[in-house]
Amino acid sequence: MPTVPIPVPGSDQPVGTAVLRFTMLETIPGVVVAAVIAAALLTYYRLRSGRPARSFADGGTASVTVGLTGTEKPAGLLRWFTTVDHKDIGLLYILFGTAAALWGATDAMMIRTELLVPETAIWNVETYNAVFTTHGFTMLFFFVTPVFTGIANYVLPLLLGADDLAFPRINAIAFWLLPPSLLLVRGGLITDVMGMVLGVLPLDVSALEALEPVGMGWTMYTPLSVEMANPQISVALLGLHLSGVATTMAAINFIVTVLTERPDDLGWDRLDIFSWNILVTSGLILLAFPLLGSTLIMLLLDRNFGTTFFAIEGGGPMLWQHLFWFFGHPEVYILVLPAFGLISLILPKFCGRRLFGFRFIVYSTIAIGVMSFGVWAHHMFATGMDPRLRASFMAVSLAIAIPSAIKEFNWIATMWNGRLRLDAPLICIIGGLSTFVVGGITGVFLAAVPVDLVLHDTHYVVGHFHLIVVGVIPLAMIAASYYWFPLITGRMYNQRLARVQSLLLVVGSFVTFLPLLVLGYEGMPRRYGVYPAEFITLNQIASLGALVLGVSVVLWLVNMVQSARVGPVVRDADVWNLKETGQFTREWQWFEERLEDRRADSTRPESSPERTRAGEGTDSDSGTD
Repeated sequence: MPTVPIPVPGSDQPVGTAVLRFTMLETIPGVVVAAVIAAALLTYYRLRSGRPARSFADGGTASVTVGLTGTEKPAGLLRWFTTVDHKDIGLLYILFGTAAALWGATDAMMIRTELLVPETAIWNVETYNAVFTTHGFTMLFFFVTPVFTGIANYVLPLLLGADDLAFPRINAIAFWLLPPSLLLVRGGLITDVMGMVLGVLPLDVSALEALEPVGMGWTMYTPLSVEMANPQISVALLGLHLSGVATTMAAINFIVTVLTERPDDLGWDRLDIFSWNILVTSGLILLAFPLLGSTLIMLLLDRNFGTTFFAIEGGGPMLWQHLFWFFGHPEVYILVLPAFGLISLILPKFCGRRLFGFRFIVYSTIAIGVMSFGVWAHHMFATGMDPRLRASFMAVSLAIAIPSAIKEFNWIATMWNGRLRLDAPLICIIGGLSTFVVGGITGVFLAAVPVDLVLHDTHYVVGHFHLIVVGVIPLAMIAASYYWFPLITGRMYNQRLARVQSLLLVVGSFVTFLPLLVLGYEGMPRRYGVYPAEFITLNQIASLGALVLGVSVVLWLVNMVQSARVGPVVRDADVWNLKETGQFTREWQWFEERLEDRRADSTRPESSPERTRAGEGTDSDSGTD
């Protein structure tokens, strides 16, 4: 088609010439492009194969103290794309979850920035809706669960004395499903940015601009989620479904590993508390996530094929709420039970005592798992359900606080008369116990029907929920990162900076979310970017607390990265003096063996840099299917 030359300001060349050149590029046959790419790849690998092999005994890293895997693996990125070692995959999970957390935290900071003033001064209403929607998706599905899965990947086989998880290749597949899932869920923002960048070129970007960020809320209530025309919603539903498949695969792997990979001398009565929590959590995932996947598919069918699962003439909008919350409330405990397991495992190590009431904490974990499937409708008290049903769900919702309280009191009893060692892990845990008291008690109030009818859909709910998912879960994660950092990296972190960072995280959690409880009491609704002027002071205090949280996260990142690079090398595996109290558990014993093997290898006369680089004289530590 002939083009009409349109002069471009500041240029002697018309736009038509650029379009003509672009159309000429389209005439190049695809087979030629493919042949050029194949030839380039072949040349690269031929040149690469001519070089001397550079694989390290620790699987491609340059650790000066201990091999992380103890087996020969390809060096560089190829190792991470092909590994089936549970420790490598655990690190990949943790890195992915951390990246997703930073992305979701950026959403949270955008929310708090907008709420600094009563009117929409920074983002428009559509952007605000999209931001709190993607914030919920990212934090729940791509931050908390992947990070806990990564921690379990790394330490669970070590705690059990197993070589690897039961199905290493399935383990790798489960992880590699997550990055595309995140891109599908958040694709509206990505395509929006790509459309703006490519829009300056003579390209048709209408397809990219059609995929707008989703703004329906993370609960995806119908009929809004069915009737919104944005096609990105269907793409996001597929991404959520794919992440559920990945999470279910990981849960099956953990269950089979705990059941079959334990040594004969490790009975159920001697199984560590973190493994118990991962086992119960995996059971919840196995029952809850397939239901979510089925529900998402029904919503996809309603949106794209005219079915009526959630239409008035079908199951109705209430069907979505029942199905979603039947997944959604066990999901709360899927998020928090691994954190409880980490607290129960790490707390005694810094108190100089064994965990008080070990059996009761195990029983309370199982009780929470069972009862979590009987409380979902307390999210629906305001929908007008039968009062008799509301009363029954209120009773179970109040009762589930009992096993949670058992944990809290047992943790306090563990600290009582103990020799507390106020290192960063213990500071995080004490802070987590404090936020759990406030977050748990406010949850008890919301479980009462008369109170919930007043406070439902206010900022009180946001404050209660975030005191758990920000006050307990990240604190437990960071405590674990400090506790196992020497084991993973062979180096020690800056302990003074870690104490400051932990205190900032605890203070920031209270300063951010306690004002939200007061705002809820005063009647400020949640999910609104515009609010009456009388709420401005408390909102600004909450936004200041969010800034403190952001500073704390940055300090943690700096400490972790710098300490992994240049931190003091660990020479003694008993970093926390656990032998003194008889708590030198299996993972630290594994670490001590690796240190001794490394020292023995370095003192052998026949050992040389070339032999070490080639992986000779090392023992295999990776599993296979």
